[in-house]
Amino acid sequence: MIKAPVEICPLCEGSGWKTVSNPGSVNDRRVTRCDCQLRVRAQGVMTAARIPRRYEHCELSNYDTDFPGAHPSLAEAHFLAANFAKKCDPRGDKGLLIIGKIGTGKTHLAVGILKELILNRGIPCLFYDYRELLKEIQNSYNATVQTTELDVLRPVFETDVLVLDELGAVKPTEWVWDTVSLILNTRYNDNRTTIITTNFDDQPAAGASGSLSPARAASRGETLGDRIGERMRSRLHEMCRVITLDGTDFRQKFRSANFR
Repeated sequence: MIKAPVEICPLCEGSGWKTVSNPGSVNDRRVTRCDCQLRVRAQGVMTAARIPRRYEHCELSNYDTDFPGAHPSLAEAHFLAANFAKKCDPRGDKGLLIIGKIGTGKTHLAVGILKELILNRGIPCLFYDYRELLKEIQNSYNATVQTTELDVLRPVFETDVLVLDELGAVKPTEWVWDTVSLILNTRYNDNRTTIITTNFDDQPAAGASGSLSPARAASRGETLGDRIGERMRSRLHEMCRVITLDGTDFRQKFRSANFR
């Protein structure tokens, strides 16, 4: 079997280090990590981020805000997301709570931010669908599985930036509320940045709003307060800045147009 020749970086000649100018110093040259090593590290961090294949194409550069009927909030959200990715301090800054109906591009924005942080700034990040995370935690209780609950939660607790997609998508139970509380409180106490997307309006739970009549409370749609509890909704406001995406499901709109 003939092996393909190994490609050697012309800058560092395979050493992983390159010499750069260092003006103003006693020595006018210094050694630093070669770009090829930074790319390799970034690719490893990207793989560890667990971005689903469905969203691998998502970047801030291809987030569309200029299609017919696009709501102005999409362009504003894109601007805020790009600014966040450029300036975010993952061990001190607030995260983002991205709110919008299905198809408005919440996950696209979140993944785009994550990719910018990894590839341009080398910041370790992790993507988790809220539903999948809860399934993995529940599965760890199975005696035949070698994974423990802590094995699942440790990277969720410790990653510099966590994207938690579709918060509130699982029917609330005491266990779900306890698990959400554990994740959010741990990251809040450790001063770690969290980016959250949700389809649910950022409104109080039904029982928390005394101004709603019984008829109005019964007819209104479920809110974020209903799905994660008022205590955790309040915690999110301490942890995150809110970005709201308005408009219709443009993915469905485009699919319908293609069949005309």
